[in-house]
Parts: sequence; C-alpha cells; structure tokens
Amino acid sequence: MSTETGTVTGSDTSRIHNIGYRSYDGVRLGRAYARRSLYSQSLRGSFGLGRSAKSKVLPMLLCGVMCLVALIIVAVAMAAPPGTMTKLPIKYTAFAIYLQAVIGLFIASQAPQSVSRDLRFKSVPLYFSRPIERVDYVIAKFAAMTSALFILTGLPLVILYVGALLAKFDFADQTAGFGQGMVSVALLSVLFAGIGLVVAALTPRRGFGVAAVIAVLTITYGAVSTVQAIAWSTDSMGAITWLGLFSPITLIDGVQTAFLGASTNFPGGVGPGAGAGVAYLIVVLALVAGSFAVLMRRYRRVGL
Repeated sequence: MSTETGTVTGSDTSRIHNIGYRSYDGVRLGRAYARRSLYSQSLRGSFGLGRSAKSKVLPMLLCGVMCLVALIIVAVAMAAPPGTMTKLPIKYTAFAIYLQAVIGLFIASQAPQSVSRDLRFKSVPLYFSRPIERVDYVIAKFAAMTSALFILTGLPLVILYVGALLAKFDFADQTAGFGQGMVSVALLSVLFAGIGLVVAALTPRRGFGVAAVIAVLTITYGAVSTVQAIAWSTDSMGAITWLGLFSPITLIDGVQTAFLGASTNFPGGVGPGAGAGVAYLIVVLALVAGSFAVLMRRYRRVGL
C-alpha cells in the first residue's frame, strides 16, 4: 500500500522520480516544410523510390519505354545519309500524343498509389493534425503527380532535342519546336494529374482506382475518336472540332494545334483554329480548377 509520500510500505528503496516533459527548443519548421516534405515523398513514390523493388518496376519501365522511343528516333535521324533529313521524323508536340497509352498507364498506376492507400489505411487524418491543412495535402499531391508526369513526358523531349542538335539540324527551328513541346507536355501533365487524382481519390481500393483511371482515359478517347471518324465520313467537318472537347488527350491536341503550331491528329487533319482553340483552353483550365475543387471537397469529408 502506498503512503502519502509515494513510498511503498515495507520497501526502503522505493522512490518517485520526476521525469516531466521538456519543452521543444528547436526550430519549428511549420506548414511550408511539411508541405514540401509531402510533395517530395509523393514525387519519389511515383517512381517507386523509397519503396520496395517491386514498386519500382512499372514506373521505371514506362519511363524507360518513353526514353527508348526517343532514342530510336534520334538514332534514325543521325544514321540517315547527310542531306536527306533536315528535321526529326516526329514533331515535339506529337510525341506525347503518339505515346498516350504509356502516359495513361503511368497515371493509372501511380495516382492510386499516391492517394488511395492513405484513404484505405485511414492515415489521412494523421496528415491533418497540425501543422498541415487539407489544402496543403491537396496541393502537395497535385504538384507531385504533375511533376512526375512532366518528368515522364519532358525527358524524352530533351533527348530528342539533344539528338537533333547533334545531328546538326537547324538550331532555331529545333529550339522553337522544343519549347512548344515542353509547353504542351506541361499542360498535359497538369490536366492528367488532376483527372487521375480525382478518379483515384474516389475509392480507397487501389485496384479499383487503376481500373477507373484507365477507363476514364481510354473510353473517352475511344468514344470521341470513333464519333469524329463518323463525322468525317459523313462530311460533318465542323463537328470534328467540337467533339474534341470531350476527351483529355484530344483537348491537348486541340490546344497545341491552335496555339503551338502542332499538326492535329483529328480525322482529315481538321483541327481547331484560334477561336475554337480558346474554347479548348478554357475547358482545360476549367477541368484543372474543377479537379482541385473536387479534391478539396473529397478531403473535407475525411474527418479526424
């Protein structure tokens, strides 16, 4: 039995030690540091860095495929007899359009990895304990996925540009094309990141998230392309332009055709002019802003 002094009866060696907590004297890094840390961790995770070896296989393989295609194009250009080629066989703005399947698979696999696991294991409320806020979480995840996509799509363009300069193609022409291509993939990265994260955040199941992202990107593009082909076969040329507003990849195609000097992949080569291009750009920006708003609303519902 204990006495008032805290000594146990019958024990001469018992005593109470004061081990009270000390106040923290270090630097308080605050929300900005937490946001940067979450961004860095999410970006690294998009390529499997800091995770298991199995997690690195798919993102690194997809990035390798993108770079390998660029290297093959450069090799063809450099191996051609002198004077037979004056530019690369593919435009910088067309590269991501042709490899959209690889980009779609990357966002489908990595967007759920970025957000679905936090929802599934209910770790999101831990982030929302101080100092980080919901807006910080959404900004960090959105920025990290955008950066990962920009690396995936921008690195092959750098390879193409360096190869074109080594092949001694016109510097001014290649630099202008490279700049247009980088603007195009930057816009694509923001758009695809927003759509991918929104779809993935709707379910805590990673497998469902992967399937849902693939379905959204594939079905919309397939449906739009099919209806555009039907419109072209029936000489409804005006409809082809406006149908492109209903698919993410055709939206990017339309914007870069209208403003970046790209050649459209629409049936019959009918792309939007400057007027319709404004509508394309507005829809892209609206989708990006809408994706951010939906993510904010989604994470308001995740309580402590």
